[in-house]
Amino acid sequence: MNPGNFLEQFLGGGVMQDMRQAGGSARRQLDGVGVPGFTGGALAGGVLGLMLGSKKMRKMTVGLMGYGAPGGAGALAYQAYRNWQQGQAVATAPLPLAADVSNVDQNFLPGNAPAADGKPFQLAFVTAMIAAAKADGHIDAVEQKSLFEKIESMGLDAESKAFVFDALARPVDINAIAASANGIEQASELYLVSRFAIDPDHPAERSYLEALSFKLKLPPELVAHLNHQVEAGSASES
Repeated sequence: MNPGNFLEQFLGGGVMQDMRQAGGSARRQLDGVGVPGFTGGALAGGVLGLMLGSKKMRKMTVGLMGYGAPGGAGALAYQAYRNWQQGQAVATAPLPLAADVSNVDQNFLPGNAPAADGKPFQLAFVTAMIAAAKADGHIDAVEQKSLFEKIESMGLDAESKAFVFDALARPVDINAIAASANGIEQASELYLVSRFAIDPDHPAERSYLEALSFKLKLPPELVAHLNHQVEAGSASES
């Protein structure tokens, strides 16, 4: 398995790139109609799109569109971290510019360093998003079976497919997800991508995010800045 390629496939990175290049026309059509590769709330080629409802998928697509994926997650997490360090007010804290992706601290890039267990951090990144997608309980046994059938036809290599199937089938282990973070940079990214996959208007999802931030040992002020990057970034492109 190539961890970088696997993460791109999981996120549907190629389609995100196409939509980013399409600019405003794509943003205006994020209702799932008329956007190449964006149908029924799922990104063509992206496993994550199969797991999330259309509202959540639109939020993640719009929020990362201007920055690229997965590098965009690093840019947003890094901006939140800088805003927190500088004592910025959360409500008015700046978002990164598209050009800032090339100037992200390398420690915030998913492929820069392994996770705490020595495995590629991209795998922890994927595991965190799958766990977040399951947080509201909508992926039950019936939905899981449907996902398996759809993912089977997506062209993933055998090892990547086995990784996704295993992550979907096993219970969410929030302690293992938190333990995979090698430093505050990776902890910030794991929280940020989990927050993208969750709309915390559901009690179970709110509880999951609160537990995750606690387990990741993230300062509450930094969590607030990470939430702001997700919420303001998604709103600014809609």
